[in-house]
Amino acid sequence: MGSYSISSLPDYFKQYRKSIKNPKKFWNRIATENFEWYQHWNKVVEFDMEEAKITWFKNAKLNITKNCIDRHLATRGNKTAIIWEPNDPKEKSQHITYNELHGRVCKMANVLTDLGIQKGDRVCIYLPMIPELAITMLACAKMGAVHSVIFAGFSASAVASRVNDCGAKLIITSDGSYRGNKVLELKPIVDEAVEKCSSVEKVLVVKRTGGKITLKKNRDVILDDYYPKASKDFVTKIMDAEDPFFILYTSGSTGRPKGMLHTCAGYMVYVAYTFKNIFNYEENDIFWCSADIGWITGHSYTLYGPLLNGATTVMYEGTPTHPAPDRFWKIIEKHKINQFYTAPTAIRALAKENYEWVKKRNLSSLKVIGSVGEPINDEAWHWYNDHVGKRKCPIVDTWWQTETGGILISPIPFVTPTKPTYATLPLPGIQPVLMDEKRNEIMGNQAEGNLCIRFPWPSIARTIWGDHQRYKETYFTAFPGKYFTGDGALRDEVGYYRITGRVDDVVIVSGHNLGTAPIEDSINLHPAIAESAVVGYPHDVKGNALYGFVILKEMGESRDKKNLEKEINQVIAETIGPIAKLDKIQFVPGLPKTRSGKIMRRILRKIASGDFDNFGDTSTLLNPEIVEEIKNARIEN
Repeated sequence: MGSYSISSLPDYFKQYRKSIKNPKKFWNRIATENFEWYQHWNKVVEFDMEEAKITWFKNAKLNITKNCIDRHLATRGNKTAIIWEPNDPKEKSQHITYNELHGRVCKMANVLTDLGIQKGDRVCIYLPMIPELAITMLACAKMGAVHSVIFAGFSASAVASRVNDCGAKLIITSDGSYRGNKVLELKPIVDEAVEKCSSVEKVLVVKRTGGKITLKKNRDVILDDYYPKASKDFVTKIMDAEDPFFILYTSGSTGRPKGMLHTCAGYMVYVAYTFKNIFNYEENDIFWCSADIGWITGHSYTLYGPLLNGATTVMYEGTPTHPAPDRFWKIIEKHKINQFYTAPTAIRALAKENYEWVKKRNLSSLKVIGSVGEPINDEAWHWYNDHVGKRKCPIVDTWWQTETGGILISPIPFVTPTKPTYATLPLPGIQPVLMDEKRNEIMGNQAEGNLCIRFPWPSIARTIWGDHQRYKETYFTAFPGKYFTGDGALRDEVGYYRITGRVDDVVIVSGHNLGTAPIEDSINLHPAIAESAVVGYPHDVKGNALYGFVILKEMGESRDKKNLEKEINQVIAETIGPIAKLDKIQFVPGLPKTRSGKIMRRILRKIASGDFDNFGDTSTLLNPEIVEEIKNARIEN
């Protein structure tokens, strides 16, 4: 696996230039030297950006699970593949070796076969962060079934819409899950969902909490009734490079979920390559990505990226603050974590706690720390750097999307000099461009525009399941010949990229284009502010005005709100300019967030505009009750 590594900044620029000058040769070498194939490809890449048709490693034959597990057995069979850390710190961790993982995956593949699942069938997985989640995904990949993981916190209607969209024959769930001090029942949610799903033939139930399970005759089966008898031998299915691998749903601007389809070969090559370089992974390191596997981060960098590199990866079932605010730090200390990858939302939440929670834990094993899911603000970056990384661990501020499959822009530790709030430079093979509103490319540095990618990369999603026209219109029509990310970005004087937020989060105030992310960064500099979200709302004079939803730190809640409003706008005026000052500021106890930590801004825009008619499906929010609370306290004038 050595041909992956980028060793220095000159080496990065050398590899990057090669990857742009001759992408086919670059990816041909990476794919040839680092993976096992049943059959070599006869063409590295073929694409038509106008029609959004992309093929990588044409006619190659492979199996991802073989590359994740089987090929490691001879040299890493007794090495720990997965460390599972349960919600309750008193419950014992599991250390699953590559040999054990191989046996468990083969047994699960045989169970799925017994339930009638064949190559190409869709399997929806609605499980908490327990080993069976990883095992069923790998079993699906081994047998050629297409998995679609649904985060085990979504409502029955959200589950049903995803199951129906992909036409799943089987749902795998559990009796329940542990989340902090709560026990959540999952099986009743699936029962309600399946009432609306005609494609589902079987429901497979994993026992986790020991809760009562109501079984529907001829449909529901318990894993324990099949698994012990299942064979540890399974003949791996040979997959084509472009066979469907998994479908993962992401929220669309219309509210209708988009099933992003990723295929086998390109995804495998790209996530393995990026994992190795972005986290500076070395043999015997312990890697922990805190993301739930229900999201793309968990797919690519909790499961597939690490295992493709023969790594040891950590899965954690619980929350950052259970049973105390030092749980993350205790896990790092306990397992001697070397690389830690988490979301700015978690960092900000933990930064609100007393610093003593971090200080009393030994974090000296850490070598690299990372952030994912949204642009990290300046204050959170510095807190993370000072208190968690102790100013010795590079922060990899990674930018990517469900649609991209893997990280596209990120520092490479000990190679790329970091800069707070900047994702820095593109990975080899990635060709970012900034485009203006007239569809012209903005050349040179110190520029800002719409972020597009000029040339396809191996892990790009191939389509939206069942709706290629929507895929084409969403990503390839705004800027013809390029993939449009939907994000705005700026490029600084040395060519570093900073993501400024979704382009639909740019508000035009009095003819000025204002990105909401930099304004939020300014607000968050105020010592009394924990977090903020800024949206535009219609204004008679300016066209649009800015409305800020602001969460105070506990220590600041007793302060005079009018003075705080003046101070917030003063900070904005000083850092961005008076044009970016907020017309309205509402102090709120929380923000409507998806399970992956993203703020659902379309709801805030509606509240700011006084439009309460239809908020859409709020069941997928982490905290749906907050919507009513914010709405009722809205500032009227």
